[in-house]
Amino acid sequence: MTVGQLFLASLSSGVISPSELSWLTTQQDHFSRIEEATALRLGRLLDQGDIQLGCRLSPTKLHHDAVRDGWIEPLGRRRHRAAR
Repeated sequence: MTVGQLFLASLSSGVISPSELSWLTTQQDHFSRIEEATALRLGRLLDQGDIQLGCRLSPTKLHHDAVRDGWIEPLGRRRHRAAR
């Protein structure tokens, strides 16, 4: 993992995990100037609330939720509740 990869993943998902944040803080002694600037920007985004501390959901889980909500549920319980 590099600081750039972590920055892009966090920026695109809006989330940074505690283990990624821990890695960032333990490796900061080895960063180049550009990596330091990137880590500072990541910290500012965290402070501003643009990036949240949490976990990322896997694309498989997101696909499963979309199938359940878009295809299965309308044919199941929700359909019967709306008909009443």
